[in-house]
Amino acid sequence: MATNKTLQQARKAKSDEFYTRLADVEKELKHYRHHFEGKVVLCNCDDPRISNFFHYFSYNFEKLGLKKLITTCYKSQDMELFSRHDNEAAIYLEYEGDKNQNKVPDLEEIGIKTLNGDGDFRSVECVELLKEADIVVTNPPFSLFREYVAQLVEHDKKFLVVGTWNAIAYKDIFSLLKDDKLWIGINSNRNFSGFIVPDHYPLHGTEARMDEHGNRVVSSNNTCWFTNLDNSKRHEVLPLYKTYDPASYPKYDNFDAIEVSKTNEIPTDYEGLMGVPITFMNKYNPDQFSILGIDRVLVEEQTGRVSRFRINGKEIYARIVIKNKAL
Repeated sequence: MATNKTLQQARKAKSDEFYTRLADVEKELKHYRHHFEGKVVLCNCDDPRISNFFHYFSYNFEKLGLKKLITTCYKSQDMELFSRHDNEAAIYLEYEGDKNQNKVPDLEEIGIKTLNGDGDFRSVECVELLKEADIVVTNPPFSLFREYVAQLVEHDKKFLVVGTWNAIAYKDIFSLLKDDKLWIGINSNRNFSGFIVPDHYPLHGTEARMDEHGNRVVSSNNTCWFTNLDNSKRHEVLPLYKTYDPASYPKYDNFDAIEVSKTNEIPTDYEGLMGVPITFMNKYNPDQFSILGIDRVLVEEQTGRVSRFRINGKEIYARIVIKNKAL
């Protein structure tokens, strides 16, 4: 819990120096390998000297059959790949594969170029690099997540990015989820091992530690992947075994739907609208269910007041409204 509070405070303070661990990159990317053949991949929120996204794609360039890897780096002009991150200009790297057949992305094989600006993903020159890319894979700034995803959608890009689970409830992000333009990746919450953080971040709580490489790591049960790359998990049918009875599934006071407090208790035979926890998104199969909306938005549309769903006058936790497509 303390670690989740740290991540939330970082987002509010616009402090975004959380680096994804290689183990988490590898664990997720293995499910999407068939998407990458012949593609240009962009990691546009990465310092390639410490980015495990750059590491993964450069070392697996030939295995994935990539066409090109581009990585932009915010405010760093030093051409030494593993130099200190303390300069004001920005660079970007272009890697087009192993040239000397040693199966290692050597410095002389990596094109290191200077950007005119600071490397911000919103800058004109970084947008031009975005236009060149087929797939974007990175850990974008927590504080700019909405704006970052909006830019990807505007430019019609395929992507796989790290975000906080709370982003599901953002109005604009949820709209994309509802319209099946965005979905949750394979690994989330406790399946995410943590973030590498700089030396100035405090290590406290039961999920803060030093890893085997001496990196400072904070873990979180509030992290997931967002993507528009199809995957097998997205089409797994959720087994339903409960039958509907009014006593077990009360209706909301302020919306015409029943309360389903646990995803695994969705009734198999209910034809109407159902409110389910946000954790349902981990099990959402668009072939099995349709998403109608999220509680606060639906209540406001119906009553003009912003409120979560209520049962016997008491507000409950956030709910997504779904319907079984088979009924």
